[in-house]
Amino acid sequence: MPRWLKNNGLLLANAGLFVLFLGGMVFSGVASYNDDQLAHGRQTVDLPAYLRSGHFMEAVFENWESEFLQMAMYVVLTIFLFQKGSSESKPLGKEAEQDENPRHARITRNTPWPVRKGGWILVAYEHSLSGLLVVLFLGSILMHAVGGAESHSEEQLAHGLPPVSIWQYMASSQFWFESFQNWQSEFLAVAVLVGASVFLRERGSPESKRVAEPHHQTGS
Repeated sequence: MPRWLKNNGLLLANAGLFVLFLGGMVFSGVASYNDDQLAHGRQTVDLPAYLRSGHFMEAVFENWESEFLQMAMYVVLTIFLFQKGSSESKPLGKEAEQDENPRHARITRNTPWPVRKGGWILVAYEHSLSGLLVVLFLGSILMHAVGGAESHSEEQLAHGLPPVSIWQYMASSQFWFESFQNWQSEFLAVAVLVGASVFLRERGSPESKRVAEPHHQTGS
């Protein structure tokens, strides 16, 4: 196996699965959309037209927003909150290596350049992970609103009703129902992982404690 493939296997595998499942979503989505169009006596669309449709945009970004919200909240909450016995928590009663102040670190040529630069660049860098996830969440929720407004307006016009603006759609119960139904499932999954990792193990995974470690051992 080439070294670059081994070194980046986790990222490449997840990116590949993303492309695979997104492709499945696209082709099943256009088929489902056209079935609905025919059922209502409307014209079907081809694949490029579907990719520009509100139906597709809403479906994609409605899910992305919940994923990025979950990850952003998880990154931030694990700074301050602990779970005794969980591999997903920092150790209790002692400072974790992640808490190290980079301003006191020994600077080498391999040290990330924002740390070497210092000042406001370092301040931004030491919160850049959560910052990126928050930006992606906000962008996704906006695109969810754009696609949802277009899709909802299409339905409104088909029933002889006026279309809605993006802000009107964001104020609707439909928009928040779509968001909350995804958000709740994301935080349920995190809660299950945090709680289950206290008592259950997965040998070889960095998300698990060592198999022989006691349940009260906190951290990976």
